Order: sequence, then structure tokens, then C-alpha cells
Amino acid sequence: MWEPSYIRLYESGELDQRIEKLNQTLESCEICPRKCHVNRLENEKGICRSGKELIISSYSPHFGEEAPLVGIGGSGTIFLTNCNLLCVYCQNYEISHLGYGHVRSDAQVANYMINLQDRGCHNINFVTPTHFTPQLVKATKLAIEKGLRLPLVWNCGGYENTETIALLEDIVDIYMPDIKYAETEPAKQFSKTPDYFPIVKKVVKQMHQQVGDLQLDAKGIAKRGLLIRHLVLPNDLAGSEKVLKFIAEEISNNTYVNVMSQYRPEGKARNYPELSRYPSQEELTKAITIATRLGLTRGLPSNQRIRFRW
Repeated sequence: MWEPSYIRLYESGELDQRIEKLNQTLESCEICPRKCHVNRLENEKGICRSGKELIISSYSPHFGEEAPLVGIGGSGTIFLTNCNLLCVYCQNYEISHLGYGHVRSDAQVANYMINLQDRGCHNINFVTPTHFTPQLVKATKLAIEKGLRLPLVWNCGGYENTETIALLEDIVDIYMPDIKYAETEPAKQFSKTPDYFPIVKKVVKQMHQQVGDLQLDAKGIAKRGLLIRHLVLPNDLAGSEKVLKFIAEEISNNTYVNVMSQYRPEGKARNYPELSRYPSQEELTKAITIATRLGLTRGLPSNQRIRFRW
């Protein structure tokens, strides 16, 4: 019978050691690559504008995620407030930029996790979790003690600290990072992260090393592995070909990649002419064509797949 790897960590006492190490990181915060070095244990706040307490926007079964996460019962999403990236076109602008949400204790979040499990969800899906990593791991321990046995999904923007990800090994079952940009200038202009692609490449390799390709059970539900999202931006600002080549050539062409067409000019996007429109059908088709040629078809719905004559 399948069991999440965090059970072994909990039973061995290793989970407590991980929690202690993560909490120490908050004292001079280096949770993410921003390394603001504020003392979040004293409620000082850096770029993510988050202190020592968890802030939750909402939690519920979600049926709009990728099929291997949704199944019949849905993905048990917990939306975290604030963000370490703050992309100008954020599709969850009110939550990530404006801070819509409520302070919740670790114990309350543990109860949310158990509630989602009781409602038949297939996983616990932490959405934008990076800046609250220590608190979420502590909440996970409390949930384990209440009977949590679902896979944990790390649904993040990809801008992670490799030291933090190392501490999540065998806690997180499914990593689901975005790969947003391949070039320096768009990353710098729209997310203030000129080092985004070099960092995300290291991080995604590390994630894949921990969990491997996405593994599904007999019903097609994800249990462990890597799932990558790539949002197609207008005017090829995401550098889709370079991103997809990196995945196929340096990770695995068996990687589950969702080439996303959902971009819309949200947040402050209309202040930037190059971001102020939807991607064209031609731009979307080009990205899907590249993914197909590279063999990255696991995440492409059947109506997106393109046949080639070689």
C-alpha cells in the first residue's frame, strides 16, 4: 500500500529536525533566493511582506488543476497569501500583491488539510507556498498526527532556494514549479529576478532528482514526481523554445509539462505594452508544436497534440 514518504521522516524524528532548521532560516530569512535577511521570527518583513504567521486566502477542493491532480475528488488546494515573485501580470493579483487573506495558526492549517482529505481530495496542494515553507512543514507535522496520508504538492513559481528545497526532500511528494522565463530582461522587468532562469534550472533539476518523473496510480492519479507548468506569454516574453529544450534535454522528455494558454493581462500588465494583450493562436500553436517535437507530450491534452510526418 502506498504511503507518503513524510510518514517515515515523522516516525524517525527527522521531520522535527527539518522544522528546526527551517525555523532557524527565518531568523535572517534566506527561505528564497531574495535572501532579504530580515528577522521574520520578530515579524520583520522583506519583499514577500510576510512575517512569522501563516496567511491563508482560501482552501477548497479544486477541479481546475491538471488531470492527474484532480481525478474525481479534486485537488485539495490551500492558497497562501503574498508571494516572493510579485510578477506584474500576476493572475492572482489580489492574493499575491494586495495581501487578501487571514492569519491562521499552524494548527488551523493542519485542520484544513485533514478536512480536505476527509472531503475526498487526492492531494494537499500548497499554492504559492515558498515564503511560508517553515510554517507549512510544521502544519504538516500536526496534520500527520491527525491522520494525514495524502501526497503533498508544492505548487510554486520556481524561484526557490536550493538549500530550502533540500530540506523538503521526502516531505514533498509532487513538485509543480512554473518555469516563467528563459531570458534575463523579461525576468528582470516583470518579476525583478534577473537571475530567474539560472536559479530555476538548478531548482528543477534538484526537484527531479528527489522525486523523478510524475508517477500515476492505476486510476491515473499522481502520487509522486515532477510536473512543470509553462505559461505562454505574448511576444515570446517567456522564451518558450529555450524553456522546453531545457526540460527535454536536461530533465527528461518524459516530464509532464503543462503548456498553459491562460495568460490574460491582469494586475499591472496593461502598463506594459508588450504584456497588454492575450497570446495569439499562432503563438500558442508554436509553443505546443515545439513541445510535441521535443517529445514533451505527457501534459498536452489530446486536442492539443500535433502529428508530424518525420
